[in-house]
Amino acid sequence: MPGVSSSRSRAAEVDWLDLDRPAEEAICFALYTVDTRGGVDDGVLKLTAQLYPLADGVGRDVVLEVEDGVGWREVGRVAVDETAIGGPQAGLKRWGARFRVEDWDASRDWQYRVVAADGRAIYGGVVRRDPVDKSEIVVGLLSCNSNEDRGPRDDIVAGLRAHDPDVLLFAGDQVYDHRNHLQSWLAFGRQFHEVTRDRPTVTIPDDHDVGQGNLWGEGGVRSVRAGGDDGGYLQDPAYVRSVELAQTWHLPDAHDPTPIGQGIGTYYTSLRVGRVDFAIIEDRKFKTGPLGALAAIEGKPGRPDLVTREQAFDPALVDVPEAVLLGERQLEFLRAGGRDWSGVEMKAVLSQTILAHIGQRSGPWVGPGGEAFDASAGEVYVMDFDSNGWPQRGRDRALEEIRRSFSVMLCGDQHLPAVAHLGVNDFRDAGVAFAAPAIMNVWARRWEPTSPRVAGDAADPLLGDFVDGFGNKVSMLAYANATREPMAGDASTFDGLAEGYGIVRFDTDGRTMTFECWPRRASGASNGRVIDMGEQYPMWPITAHQDEMYGRKPVAYLPTIEVVGADEPVVQVVHAGTGSVVYTKRWGGRVVRGHAFLEGEHIVRVGEQPGKMIELRVDATRARPEGAVRRVYLEDATLAWPGLSGSP
Repeated sequence: MPGVSSSRSRAAEVDWLDLDRPAEEAICFALYTVDTRGGVDDGVLKLTAQLYPLADGVGRDVVLEVEDGVGWREVGRVAVDETAIGGPQAGLKRWGARFRVEDWDASRDWQYRVVAADGRAIYGGVVRRDPVDKSEIVVGLLSCNSNEDRGPRDDIVAGLRAHDPDVLLFAGDQVYDHRNHLQSWLAFGRQFHEVTRDRPTVTIPDDHDVGQGNLWGEGGVRSVRAGGDDGGYLQDPAYVRSVELAQTWHLPDAHDPTPIGQGIGTYYTSLRVGRVDFAIIEDRKFKTGPLGALAAIEGKPGRPDLVTREQAFDPALVDVPEAVLLGERQLEFLRAGGRDWSGVEMKAVLSQTILAHIGQRSGPWVGPGGEAFDASAGEVYVMDFDSNGWPQRGRDRALEEIRRSFSVMLCGDQHLPAVAHLGVNDFRDAGVAFAAPAIMNVWARRWEPTSPRVAGDAADPLLGDFVDGFGNKVSMLAYANATREPMAGDASTFDGLAEGYGIVRFDTDGRTMTFECWPRRASGASNGRVIDMGEQYPMWPITAHQDEMYGRKPVAYLPTIEVVGADEPVVQVVHAGTGSVVYTKRWGGRVVRGHAFLEGEHIVRVGEQPGKMIELRVDATRARPEGAVRRVYLEDATLAWPGLSGSP
């Protein structure tokens, strides 16, 4: 395609290990977010500039400036971080410059520039205003940036710029070099800086970023097995801290920064873009290693983390109550954040991988003579403990918290583009998850469920309701299986590899989200004009409504309430007997027709956040109440809503 590179050749950047750059090129790239939880006019800008190593005698001060209409004004000055990276890169330094600017006015765009090397190096971009007035928030969703090709990602960058997302979410595996994070992180910056320099960008590390094939962090313990399946981190904790600092420091401040084992930090937090709230979680950091759970499985050969069709056993044997997925700290974070709707109308959760096992067939798929690549070859895995289909109870607890806030789930990791509606007790009683395609796919997976379809009327037999190998309920809405295995040095085509990127469009007026899945070739822009966008993968786009994010069928209904004084009030429903919050969301109008999952007395809180709420005690009945509407006036409210940390 004219103007867009589609080469897979590794020769495109043979000097990726070379860190030597002249002073004029000292700044490689920058990443930023703006935290507007305190208000658009009281934001916090956090920006990380990644530098190449500076030569002796070159100044170490790095300056952040903004153009204020009169000229360039300094808003931050720091010394570049020369702390040793640690581990396999103990002889190298971090070379990051990190800026935190409070009282940030997020109501307007700001031209910025980072100046280093005694003024000889300048890198600039735009800190975008918070798009609170936009009814459509566009998200770019990406993951899995293989190192098989060190060259540019011009096709993906051109496609992203054509879609012009309001925020970019990189869900993990930005870096695949287990011992060379600095060089690979710089390569990532060179590949994507033309699209990250002028919009907020989230990068969260996954297993390959921190130097492991799979990661079960288990609260930061030290792993002593090569595969890490005993739980914990294989690399020096200093190396892990350096990776996380490089990739996550620019995110809004962590919800709870208390370090875990070995002094490894945490970064789980939330980011608001327009009127959409993104919870960012760490689904690897606290997760239990599978080795102990599999100890009772007699005679299982091969890798402990994978169970083939021939090795299948009753999944109840590994449904271990003590096994952890997100951990209590993150469940509390989701619980508190799910109740806070101040300034937002829709919610999402970003994690590394999906809460189910969907990649049953896994590469490489090498033909008998090694010359052919056959998608019907390869092993079929009934269980993959690296997926978040395990531990089952931890997975269910996560879904139960996520659905209480009607949050959609966004992730990567699978190398398998998919949209699935997840269930806990029943099919589709939780929310929808979108797993983005790999940026570059060198270990392809396919959705080939190992149990028969339970229900579904689609002509495609792989769409509909299924139970995965762990017993979890998964309703597949769309998928794009790789049809061939990538071959080293193949520069001719991306066809058949299920590579690309995702776009999610949040319609805050209609309360819908539309998922798009774009192949690598289907992209391009020139002089501000979109060229040859091509077609999305078959089955996309897909649109879902916010209400489907808590798809559980109601068994009882609340009286109709009309709220006078708020066009779109926040509504929280609490079961009076247990005191548990059933759900919280911002209603789409002033007339509230709520539901419940148990009959009997409930507490309904309606009003505004931050501000006052009216609290009502009502009965949930099996038949929807008919007749009079109960009208309430916010001016009579007496219940204060204190905000995120102390929400009722």
